[in-house]
Amino acid sequence: MRILVTGGSGFVGGALCAKTVALGWETVSLARRPSQHGLSVQADLTRPIADSALPPGAFDAVVHAAARSSPWGARREFEAQNIEATRNLIDWCRHAGCPHLVYISTSAVLYRNEHQLGMDESLAPPPRFINEYARAKFAAEELVRAYPGPRTILRPRAVFGPGDTVVFPRLLRVAKEGKFPLIESAGTEPVQADLIYIDTLVDYIVRVIEKRATGLFHLTNNQPVTMIPFLTDIFARLDLPAPRRRIKVARAMAAARFVEILLRALPFLGEPPITRFGISVFAYSKTMNVTKSLRELGPPSVSLEDGIERFLAWYRAQQAQAQT
Repeated sequence: MRILVTGGSGFVGGALCAKTVALGWETVSLARRPSQHGLSVQADLTRPIADSALPPGAFDAVVHAAARSSPWGARREFEAQNIEATRNLIDWCRHAGCPHLVYISTSAVLYRNEHQLGMDESLAPPPRFINEYARAKFAAEELVRAYPGPRTILRPRAVFGPGDTVVFPRLLRVAKEGKFPLIESAGTEPVQADLIYIDTLVDYIVRVIEKRATGLFHLTNNQPVTMIPFLTDIFARLDLPAPRRRIKVARAMAAARFVEILLRALPFLGEPPITRFGISVFAYSKTMNVTKSLRELGPPSVSLEDGIERFLAWYRAQQAQAQT
């Protein structure tokens, strides 16, 4: 196999490059920063890709993992890094023989501020997206759907593991400060959530390429968790304080909205400590129906329990190294 991976220096792209190099695949990373695995080509995807920037020869597959993945940011940033970057990559693919294009999207394109259980691939996105990230990722999906070559769209849910920069690091930083709140959602049922371990996601991407599977797939570890007990267990295993402060979801949303408005007006203050998207994640159940991926791509390669153990070992090592 000969593959091109955008965002090869990032969390998902970097893990994929490490895996495919280990498999003996010829792997080329296209990213702003050098990749540690395979041949690294530095480029800004918000600009057209020059043929001369890449080594000659055809690619079996192109995996588009580069993105601005954040709950916060200006619309122009998401449009440039998620929509325009995807358009530029597709233009290059059209002139490169239309290789199999695998787009790493997100389950967030379906989110509403309500409980959503068993979301499958037939579910339409909401009339109004939950944030700019979701809006831009779905717009990029639409570009991929118009691509004339073989194409696959993957929607993983809450990717975590060694190298994670988005999901757990934010939570653990707040928990370490003793500021993690318990969001009291409407209703009596506990909030359920799906996750996917990074190695499980990478193995699914490899299977998609090997099988030349096309279409849309929802991807999780197929092991939904009850949010609060799951997180408090993680905190306890890392000797972090258990959350005690309870906040009703309406109050939390109002506070987050105020903070967002303030920081939109004063962007130099940086990212808000709380966002409506972040509140929604803890206030409402979000689980995915992965029947299609199980049938066509097989079961998860790493159990959720093993993934958590590997992540905790990595996190402890990172903390110990930071203290030396």
